[in-house]
Amino acid sequence: MTISKFNSEGYYDPTAYEALTAVEKSEAAINAYRPLVYICSPFSGDVDTNIKAARRYSRFAVDRGCIPVTPHLLFPQFLNDRIPTERKLGLFFGNVLMSKCSEVWVFGSNISNGMAAEIKRAEWKKYPIRYFTKNLEEV
Repeated sequence: MTISKFNSEGYYDPTAYEALTAVEKSEAAINAYRPLVYICSPFSGDVDTNIKAARRYSRFAVDRGCIPVTPHLLFPQFLNDRIPTERKLGLFFGNVLMSKCSEVWVFGSNISNGMAAEIKRAEWKKYPIRYFTKNLEEV
């Protein structure tokens, strides 16, 4: 979009020009590159609370300019975590997605078995890992 410094009547209008330029820059920033980050947080146990927390963590990543990859919000929609073969399949799918991410973000101090496996894999693959409290403070 080309923004003119002149209004429709041909008069110089710097205020409108600056405002429209700011809007254009804001729109461009929204469409800028956003890295994928893998969200690692508990799922099993208090599933409803953990899902709400994972949604909050995902939003936190979006607000920091990232695209969250949160497998435990997706795969339980069609895989049953209580069936060992399906749980194993979900963890495998998560590993594949993790390999596409720039960083792994671990949330909370309660590390579940699934999280421990994800962290171990991230460390083994030397993926950058960042740790956050459940209150979204980096540690």
